[in-house]
Amino acid sequence: KSDSDTYTCDIGDAQSRAKLIVQEKPCIFTEELVDTEVTEGEDVILHCETSKSDSPVKWCKDGKSLRNSSKYNISRSGFEAKLVIHRAEERDS
Repeated sequence: KSDSDTYTCDIGDAQSRAKLIVQEKPCIFTEELVDTEVTEGEDVILHCETSKSDSPVKWCKDGKSLRNSSKYNISRSGFEAKLVIHRAEERDS
């Protein structure tokens, strides 16, 4: 993307110019979430991987954003995004 700019080619007094626009490659999932079963009271880890390590990831349940808390631990390391649900309960399904 940093290569986007106007480039010129000169030959004597003549000049040709063109604008180069480099579009950012979209982020995609390289490893998607998988259905998981856990026994009530156990911790469960959900994880996925993206094609870009710097893309923001948002975890949601029932359409609502999750945040780090005593119940949820959200982390990102390189391409992997991870959600730990502590002491899973039936309502976490």
